[in-house]
Amino acid sequence: MEISALPTLEAHLLTALTTPPTEVRRLFHGRGRCWLGLEQITVDWLQGQVLVSLFKEPDADFMAALTDLLARLTQTDVWQASGARCLLLQHRDRQGSPMDVVWGQSSDYQDVIESGLTYKLDLGRNQNNGLFLDMRYGRDWVREHAAGKRVLNLFAYTCGFSVAAIAGGAEFVVNLDMAKAALSRGRDNHHLNNHDLKKVSFLGHELFKSWGKVRKMGPYDLIIIDPPSFQKGSFALTKDYQKILRRLPELLTAEGVVLACVNDPSLTSQFLIDGMASEAPDMVFTQRLDNPPEFNEIEPEGGLKALVFERRS
Repeated sequence: MEISALPTLEAHLLTALTTPPTEVRRLFHGRGRCWLGLEQITVDWLQGQVLVSLFKEPDADFMAALTDLLARLTQTDVWQASGARCLLLQHRDRQGSPMDVVWGQSSDYQDVIESGLTYKLDLGRNQNNGLFLDMRYGRDWVREHAAGKRVLNLFAYTCGFSVAAIAGGAEFVVNLDMAKAALSRGRDNHHLNNHDLKKVSFLGHELFKSWGKVRKMGPYDLIIIDPPSFQKGSFALTKDYQKILRRLPELLTAEGVVLACVNDPSLTSQFLIDGMASEAPDMVFTQRLDNPPEFNEIEPEGGLKALVFERRS
């Protein structure tokens, strides 16, 4: 990270906050490597709380200059008029990803709106706050294609896809994730949107030990696969993704659809296309979903890859 690049960040934030978003949004995406010297910084608008995240620990001089910038930002007319209530700085490269309150008063929980749906975020408790903003178009796509369908949401986390599916008229959604606390937040997210929980199931299990239960609740018209790149003791993306793909024929209906995702910058879309061709050859690749424009990447294959496959005989 370069001190000389900080004026670019400051100008970007002043422009973005002049007309603040009405919903949750990323304001600055340094991780896309489009901004030289700022590759390890992101800034998110959490509807009143502004979250600055550092993905690599900077040296003392850069940290001092960044702190000065943020203090200066909060004194501007643009900031005062934006409706911002709090400015947070998260150190994701430090043990426990601690959060500093730079300005204002933070709330541990924050309800945000995305595409008209409400989600509850946890701030300062975990490395991730409960909603991956780059997947907005993926959730929108699920909402648009869920009507009347039985949906399986693998690696469900806080059930964002499930919320979108039920909002789109899904008949039933099965959420599976080994993190029961995340599923509990998913239940809260459904409550926030006044959803009928009789249409939603929450399975707090490790996937590879639960195929029988998952299969029993199917077959599914739509399966969503959005795993972490690595989950200690349970999932390694390059080794285990294929194990999921080869199970698809027994889980899907005759005209089932799969949204398969990967967010490892070292893997391209071809990883999913080749894996599907090998393990589930009756699944045909039909499209890659766009990423939101605020997640611009210098190399398009470096960001989120969300691919749609359709089953064809």
